[in-house]
Amino acid sequence: MKPLHWDVMRRLNPDQSMVWDRFREGGSFRFDEESMEALFGASAAPSRLKPAENTDSNASAATPAALPQIILLDPRKSQNIAIVLRSLSSTRQHILDALLEGLGDLSIDTLEKLSRLGLVKEEQELIRGFDGDPSRLADAESFLFDLLRSVPNAFERVEAMLFRSTYGHEAANVRQSLQVLEHACKELRGSVLFFKLLEAVLKAGNRMNAGTARGNAQAFNLASLHKLSDVKSTDGSTTLLHFIVEEVVRAEGKRSAINSSFGLRRTPSLASNASNRSGEDSSAAAAAREERHMEYMQLGLPVVGRISSEMASVKRAAGIDYDALVAICPLLESRLSKIRRFLSSSSGDAFAREMQGFVDVADQEISSVKSEQDRVLELVKRTTEYYHGGSSKDRSAAPLQLFVIVKDFLAMVDKACVDITKRQQQQQHQLQKKLAAVAGTSVEGGGSRSGRKDGLDSTVKKDSAERSGRKDSLDSSVKKDSSERSGRRGDGTDADGRRIMPRFPNLPPNFMSENRDSDSSSDED
Repeated sequence: MKPLHWDVMRRLNPDQSMVWDRFREGGSFRFDEESMEALFGASAAPSRLKPAENTDSNASAATPAALPQIILLDPRKSQNIAIVLRSLSSTRQHILDALLEGLGDLSIDTLEKLSRLGLVKEEQELIRGFDGDPSRLADAESFLFDLLRSVPNAFERVEAMLFRSTYGHEAANVRQSLQVLEHACKELRGSVLFFKLLEAVLKAGNRMNAGTARGNAQAFNLASLHKLSDVKSTDGSTTLLHFIVEEVVRAEGKRSAINSSFGLRRTPSLASNASNRSGEDSSAAAAAREERHMEYMQLGLPVVGRISSEMASVKRAAGIDYDALVAICPLLESRLSKIRRFLSSSSGDAFAREMQGFVDVADQEISSVKSEQDRVLELVKRTTEYYHGGSSKDRSAAPLQLFVIVKDFLAMVDKACVDITKRQQQQQHQLQKKLAAVAGTSVEGGGSRSGRKDGLDSTVKKDSAERSGRKDSLDSSVKKDSSERSGRRGDGTDADGRRIMPRFPNLPPNFMSENRDSDSSSDED
């Protein structure tokens, strides 16, 4: 037997129990000693023969094993083909039967590997014309010899079967892409919220460009949308993009509050109750206005935030490769025509009959896909013209550029909504503190009024004196309040708690309220 070079472990302590003790009595495992000897037995030493004995017979017996394999192709190419053939999941006979009968049970992986063998016509003729002993051929040449001798036009059949296997997937991809484009066009033509955002951008741009050549515009190129985030407010606190999105959010929230059954007028809040109990308390009124604004934002943010999901097809259409899409149908037609020519020259065997049915069906389907593609691409062209008049005359413009622009703008709006939400959470925390302070003041006022039940006359006199004192200092109070309103507080409101709008050049606050029925009332309502 061949030796096994291992390290033998010596037992140092005879009394120590070890796992090897379980095998001392022979254990439960048995192996086939004959097989082991056959596999690992040492080669028997060659017998010493007389010099003249059996020399010729031994030489003749060793000759077949010593004969080299015949390699007809380039050695490297033959080796690569042999590696590919060993990776096939089908047997040689299965492949030959499938190619002869046109059966569709060969996998796409097998057909692709066979089509990539890359034999030129001269190499095929070389292997087909081999007249020696086929058993001496190398692995690659042996397979190719059987293939080319048994199957007429073998590689043309492989190409035809591969096209049949992949055609359904490619045609489905074309139809799916066309469906995405059609839905994207419908979304661009039917999204009311997207129209509102464009209206806000157009109004903002005209107000900021008033008095210039760029002012009073009726339309703008959507490629300019990415510039909105580059325009900063005069104090640097926000951008034009965030301002526009916030205005649309506020307008949508106000419309929802007015149209819903749980509007602010129907559900008095803590701040409004505090304002009612202390009608002349300016801080309570400011808190009520701020809470009203916060509810508008809370109602409007989900509405504007849905635009990205509502225009999901637009984002998918932006990732479609237009050149690849329009090239698929001509490619399918070309390959189908090649198969049709091959079948017309064949002898009408089982393979030709099997493939002819597929060719007839595929021909009709390709014609249908082409008609559908022409219709959808015309819809894309009209939609692009709807937003970019005259763009069809610009041959340098990408046909699907509109979807890319809108996709990028939707991402900007999503990010702006996230930023606005974070800022609203901070303002909500500040508002809760303000409401708590207003509620505490109101409770104290209620206690003092209950304590004045026994002294009504003196209380009336005291209130009269206080009103008289406030009348004398009215002018100074108005001046003081005016100066306080002009200052900006840390929570984004003025001295009376009114929200201070960011200022842009030639852009007044509440610009979205112009020509808007839903915004006809002011925030004070």
